[in-house]
Amino acid sequence: MPAPHVSNANDPLERERAHLSSSRAALRAMRADVEALDIKDVTANWVNAAVLERQIEDRITALADLAHTPLFFGRLDYAHAPGAEQAEGAEGERFYIGRRHVHDADGDPMVIDWRAPVSQPFYRASKKEPMDVRMRRRFGYTGGDLTAYEDEDLTDTASGDQASKLLQAEIERPRVGPMRDIVATIQPEQDEIVRAGIGGTVCVQGAPGTGKTAVGLHRVAYLLYAHRERLARTGTLVIGPNRSFLHYIEQVLPALGELNVAQATVDDLVAHVEVRGTDSSAAARIKGDARMAEVLRRAVRSGVAMPREPVVVVRGSRRWRVPAYEIEEIVRELLDRDIRYGAAREALPQRIAHAVLVRMEQAGEAPDDRVQDAVARNAAVKAAVKEVWPAVDPAKLVLRLLSDAEFLAEHAEGVLSAEERAEILWAKPARGVKSAKWSAADAVLIDEAADLVARTPSLGHVVLDEAQDLSPMQYRAVGRRCTTGSATILGDLAQGTTPWATSSWEEALAHLGKPEAAVEELTQGFRVPREVIAYASRLLPAIAPGLAEATSVREAAGDFSVRPVAAGELDAAVVAACRESLEREGSTGLIAADARIAALGALLTEAGLPHLAPGEETTAEARLTLVPASLAKGLEYDYVVLDEPAAVVAGEPDERTGLRRLYVALTRAVSGLTVLHAEALPSQLGRRG
Repeated sequence: MPAPHVSNANDPLERERAHLSSSRAALRAMRADVEALDIKDVTANWVNAAVLERQIEDRITALADLAHTPLFFGRLDYAHAPGAEQAEGAEGERFYIGRRHVHDADGDPMVIDWRAPVSQPFYRASKKEPMDVRMRRRFGYTGGDLTAYEDEDLTDTASGDQASKLLQAEIERPRVGPMRDIVATIQPEQDEIVRAGIGGTVCVQGAPGTGKTAVGLHRVAYLLYAHRERLARTGTLVIGPNRSFLHYIEQVLPALGELNVAQATVDDLVAHVEVRGTDSSAAARIKGDARMAEVLRRAVRSGVAMPREPVVVVRGSRRWRVPAYEIEEIVRELLDRDIRYGAAREALPQRIAHAVLVRMEQAGEAPDDRVQDAVARNAAVKAAVKEVWPAVDPAKLVLRLLSDAEFLAEHAEGVLSAEERAEILWAKPARGVKSAKWSAADAVLIDEAADLVARTPSLGHVVLDEAQDLSPMQYRAVGRRCTTGSATILGDLAQGTTPWATSSWEEALAHLGKPEAAVEELTQGFRVPREVIAYASRLLPAIAPGLAEATSVREAAGDFSVRPVAAGELDAAVVAACRESLEREGSTGLIAADARIAALGALLTEAGLPHLAPGEETTAEARLTLVPASLAKGLEYDYVVLDEPAAVVAGEPDERTGLRRLYVALTRAVSGLTVLHAEALPSQLGRRG
């Protein structure tokens, strides 16, 4: 394969640069056209005008030309005219593949959106299956300047497929700032997941560095392209483990032209009360157990009582009597239907009113729907409903469950043991909802209760990242947000760092309400160096015995060292390692046990090394981030300095969770990893397979 070309006066590279300039000019013209739109005479009222104005503003933002982001990154030269399913173009047509569609003044495409069907061969074509592509060209950029290109002749079957040097360089390019898109480097197995249909849920088990998060975000962008009207109505949501993570990924979708995708944590979804308390690991595990759904179901319905008196409705000079036994039949039927508590409560007065109307008709009257509605609002009917089917406040219900031992025992009978009930019962009952020191797990219970009362609105598509860390009740909370839509579930069982982390995707998907979801596994790493992933994989037999070991396709082994230091010299060694990493291009992450963060922060400040917190954007002037091990998941740095692995393990409630936390910390490096330890390393790191 030819090496990347260097520019000269007659080089075809100049023609590609000219096309880039023309494409940028066309994009500016497209934006100018939108900016020049006058909507004064096309909107009927101020509401329509405001909506249209917002849409125009979003369109203008999406058409921005990002100076340091390549407008196109590849080119496809087809051997023949595309088929019926790819109706664009004629024989020998060429397409420039980029982040968004750009057309000239006549409407002819200058850059094709990477999500379009005609772009798919850029990611999947090979010499074995060329997909009618004669030549694939990749472009290399420095900043926003096109500086190189590389051609791949897919008709040359004499030689096999070879690794692209430009592709490898793009994968290994140092990182400064938030997570960037991988649209130029998507691999065939990733592309299959990205372009999977909207009808089904996909679960991606991905080892560190396999790009599972980026794949999930690009899948959202693809679905918005392919099903824009549908998802505009139903909505999309990306759920991440914490705010630092969401800040890290938040620029990926806007870079692809998608601006209206909401982001949240699971805690954000269930924020019915202010969380000010914490649970013991045992209590959190019990509260997160799926059995709590049955306890809550019983508790919600516990207020329903059978009527003791008939309902007598007075209308004019007539009195209409519905006996207690008939109302009981209605109540039992509603209970047997097992519909949501609030919906049944709304149906009950209408059912009682219908019984009154039957009596009216039998007496020769001809009541209509308006009469039935009036009877349903009658004071006697309302009083009966209040007594038989009282309103339920979800937060007050959970408050009573956690405060009242008898109430909890009654509804957890046969579900939770006496020991489990004692573990979750508050030692000191709260006076009310506002004064209670709710925990994160309590908020999830309230969300479950709220859904038992009234249906939670469902979105069109939900992406759930770092899904392995959720409890069964948290899965249920997420599942409620996509009951009528689909989901993309992303995670790595080996990186489960909560005591309740899932042991299998089948179990997790069942709790999510998506048992039919396909599970895809990504095991080829594109970012983590070979030596680093091999070293971290020594922990797999202890933390995820059935999981396949990840491999790295990177040609560069990366910088990797494990350095023992004498007791009392660790701090100095950490500062020296950080200085050494900062001499290189790219970002550096200093990862340490949470208990060490304050001391290390003071140490770095004393040493004159400015540092950031996770989620804060790195710049050319500030490239060092101090990362608590508990917040490292999902983040990546060019160089990582890992402080005292034994302390990372010891900082967790049990050894398996601690070793998983260490696995996460070991796999955050993109170009180099330095492990420093004064204590003995965990014994599992000395094992090979």
